[in-house]
Amino acid sequence: MVFPHPSRLELIDFLKSLREKIITSFEQIEKTHHFERKSWAHHEEGGGEIAVLRGNIFEKAAVNWSGVGGTRFPLGEAEGPFFATGVSLITHMSNPHVPTSHFNIRFIETKDRYWFGGGYDLTPMGFPYLEDTTHFHTIAEQALLPFGSHLYPQFSQQAKEYFYIPHRQKERGVGGIFFDHYNTGDFEKDKQLWESVGHSFIQAIMPIYQRRISQPFNQEEREIQLKHRAHYAEFNLVYDRGTRFGFQSGGNTEAILCSMPPLAKW
Repeated sequence: MVFPHPSRLELIDFLKSLREKIITSFEQIEKTHHFERKSWAHHEEGGGEIAVLRGNIFEKAAVNWSGVGGTRFPLGEAEGPFFATGVSLITHMSNPHVPTSHFNIRFIETKDRYWFGGGYDLTPMGFPYLEDTTHFHTIAEQALLPFGSHLYPQFSQQAKEYFYIPHRQKERGVGGIFFDHYNTGDFEKDKQLWESVGHSFIQAIMPIYQRRISQPFNQEEREIQLKHRAHYAEFNLVYDRGTRFGFQSGGNTEAILCSMPPLAKW
């Protein structure tokens, strides 16, 4: 295998373009507030950009891109130099009836192998709606279907297992899809699957947001939301592999902790 991979720049271009589409779609419903951007440099190679929105609809949303490299792969999964690039986002909504969403797709390479990873999941903050869950999972299934009917059940189950909070003995939310170390040996087909997952996120989340953002709520419902946010923070700080990878690879602390909710209660 050639390192760096000959498609590295192409993959980065796709990630940056997708990120801009997501940012635009969020700003179209926020209207009066915009993302604030901040670039950062990695201590060895590359860097990234943080984009954070704090508004009326999105109490906090972060849509980040990074592309970093180093001499030693974090987490002990490989040896020697590595490069990792991806887009990661989180939304924490003002209205308790509007669920939190998380999305990430990434490409990682070392001297002797590469893989794709990513997915997205939905976390109602105390107020799950069956029609929202059904829509979210349907879009995910449609995105994967051209690549094999077995993939959605597999990736959905992996999301159930990954987004599980052991000390709470429950899933973080209502699931989604999750995959990692994905490499079938057919780079172009794997890339197309990865891109399909990326493109489908906006279709999965925006109809839910448009349906819920004007729904009335009261202070009691707000208190329920804040308590569920605490569980979300617990998972991200204790169990999330992306958080550990970010810290151990020398990533930007502010970017890594963008996933934390602006307010939570224990």
